[in-house]
Amino acid sequence: MAEPLIAVVIPCYRVRAQILDVLGRIGPECGRIYVVDDACPEASGKAVQEHCRDPRVRVLFHETNQGVGGAVMTGYAQALRDGAAVLVKMDGDGQMDPALLPRFLGPILRGQADYTKGNRFFDIEGVRSMPLVRLLGNTVLSFLAKLSSGYWNVFDPTNGYTAIHAAVARLLPLDKLSRRYFFESDLLFRLGTLRACVVDVPMTAVYGAETSSLRVRAVAFDFFWRHAVNTVKRIFYNYFLRGFSAASVELVLGTALAAFGAAFGAWAWIVNEARGTAASTGTVMLAALPVILGMQFLVSFLANDIAAVPHQAIHPLLQEGPPPWRSGPNSL
Repeated sequence: MAEPLIAVVIPCYRVRAQILDVLGRIGPECGRIYVVDDACPEASGKAVQEHCRDPRVRVLFHETNQGVGGAVMTGYAQALRDGAAVLVKMDGDGQMDPALLPRFLGPILRGQADYTKGNRFFDIEGVRSMPLVRLLGNTVLSFLAKLSSGYWNVFDPTNGYTAIHAAVARLLPLDKLSRRYFFESDLLFRLGTLRACVVDVPMTAVYGAETSSLRVRAVAFDFFWRHAVNTVKRIFYNYFLRGFSAASVELVLGTALAAFGAAFGAWAWIVNEARGTAASTGTVMLAALPVILGMQFLVSFLANDIAAVPHQAIHPLLQEGPPPWRSGPNSL
């Protein structure tokens, strides 16, 4: 049996100084390397063509900048056309050690995972080397990503060192994935709708003199809004459209009871404040009891949601064809 073709996709934007070193450190386990020049102002792609002699390397060019997500999707599409079995994505700025590649491939090739991603928070010593802004930002984003994707067992959602089985990648609506910095988080959301198994891979990032084009203040609200939208989509899709369970009932009852108790309590407080009277014991109980019961239902829903994290890879089941639930394109 032939060895599965491993393809590495490297989006390039302002990485001319680092990209050749990254390419030189990619091991023999990789059969194809796709360097995607995302309209790089430093002409990183041309530098690779002129100075890299590795026959595995192919440079793809964008005439206009499409963002990291757009560059990765271009590489994914070409790798799938070329018959790759596993698609790896790493950055070209040298922060991701190519020597770690076997760690990302192992769980997928053994049928234990559909998607692997780096986790820079696994080792405390590694966390200490992380800039404070990145540390705080990733902590907040990790919680939001858990809500929007349903993967309560993973951390560091914006980590760009990833690998995905081709059978699962073919099910993704590549044209609907976010093309900018929200790409990794949006990809987790899409994987969650497929019930794909995601596994964290411990790693340590290297922070050198490279300059990030990400501006935290500019994307903070956009990230929060997109996570909120994806959370609503995920819950509706998983608990009402594709399935209905006790957790669905808990969510509906919990939300209704908590909302009623809060609204009634606020109304009673306003009325009694205007009259200058104290609320009766019955009024207080009528407001408090629904809130207490509602919160209990919501906590129970959350516990069920956490327990529902996928732990079995789906790509071994996809080798003979598409899954039975997918009769058309993902419309989320």
